[in-house]
Amino acid sequence: MPISITRLDHLVLTVRDIEATRKFYEDVLGMEMRGFGDGRFALHFGNQKLNLHEADHPIDPNVRHATPGSADLCFITETPIDEVASQLTALNIPIITGPGERTGAQGPLLSVYVYDPDENLIEIANCI
Repeated sequence: MPISITRLDHLVLTVRDIEATRKFYEDVLGMEMRGFGDGRFALHFGNQKLNLHEADHPIDPNVRHATPGSADLCFITETPIDEVASQLTALNIPIITGPGERTGAQGPLLSVYVYDPDENLIEIANCI
């Protein structure tokens, strides 16, 4: 029998600059950065979090290929995607593509894509 996974607890982002990452995820996406452990940080939203690892200060020696800018993440929002696009434009954050339809874990999405400060591809989407 395979293991039965029920949910994702956290994801780790390798970043170049904790402060630049905090500013983007708090100011643009409304997440909250909190400290934990021995000088570590995580971005909290809903009941999930993104743990942050600075590229030049590896926390776990078992991580083989931690690289800033290698993630491709999708975040679901209740903010209408047209408002998301307007807010991104007002903040001078270029929209890479969208709005456009995509397929999410639970059905169709209407999304826009942007880059975070490390050039991770960030999809912001409405369920449709």
